Amino acid sequence: MAAFLLALLPATPAGALPAWPSLSQGVSGADTQTAQYLLRHHGYGIAADGQFGPATRSAVVSFQSARGLTADGTIGSETWPHLIVSVSQGASGDAVRAAQLQLNLYGAGLPVDGQFGPVTDSAVRSYQSSHGLAVDGRVGSQTWQSLVGGNGGGGTPSGYSLPLARTAVGRADYAASHWNSTPAVDLIVSYLPAYAIKGSVVDHYDSASCGIGIRLLQPDGSRFVYCHLSARSVADGAQVAAGTRVGTTGDTGNSGAPHLHVEIRTSDGVARCPQSYLLAIYDGRTPPSLGSLPTSGCTA
Repeated sequence: MAAFLLALLPATPAGALPAWPSLSQGVSGADTQTAQYLLRHHGYGIAADGQFGPATRSAVVSFQSARGLTADGTIGSETWPHLIVSVSQGASGDAVRAAQLQLNLYGAGLPVDGQFGPVTDSAVRSYQSSHGLAVDGRVGSQTWQSLVGGNGGGGTPSGYSLPLARTAVGRADYAASHWNSTPAVDLIVSYLPAYAIKGSVVDHYDSASCGIGIRLLQPDGSRFVYCHLSARSVADGAQVAAGTRVGTTGDTGNSGAPHLHVEIRTSDGVARCPQSYLLAIYDGRTPPSLGSLPTSGCTA
């Protein structure tokens, strides 16, 4: 199945590799997590959480300084070629996890376990074949650049974050309609960090239906609402940036299983369908205005 999904994707003609993405503090997503895994391979003890925070920036600056690169804390076309590590069957560790994570953005469905075995080898060869690369099973410089530069969804637009780590759920989960057709989306996960979608003022919100909740208030009175948390990570009234951890998903309130319920409400209190908004962030595009979101028919 993995080979079939990879074969469906358009090929990258040889000699036409995509540009390396540029990552800096404040962004989040799979490309950031990939870079963190690679930094870990090089000996930097940072978390591979997909959030480009101060600790990741400090590691990048140190890495760049040690290699005579411009130490600006941004991972761009100068830094990526030094950061990547060639891996092939038999390898193990964080560099393999980085490659597996990238392959999964193209439908490989690999466990991100850091073990480069026959299944990962097959996924690499399928990817290389379908993208006009030399089919050798080795994730070398050209395969890395094709993977990272061409994933089309490994990052998030500046100033925004997905409510969960990119690896927590797939794109289809953000497109799904709510179980009772209300303007919301349920992301089925168990006890994972939840992050602020945009810079917000935190409003603690509890109710019998929502359980432990948070409203992320915007200056115009609109808000993002998270329900069924098991715990909150930020104080009531705190100002947080996009990508800040605000809580942990759970099963509180009117909930049949652990998940994160996400709503978007405009300043008039009207609930809006969050699907297209969240998909835009997932795809690396600036999301539509909240007022333009539909109030029914919440699918994408």
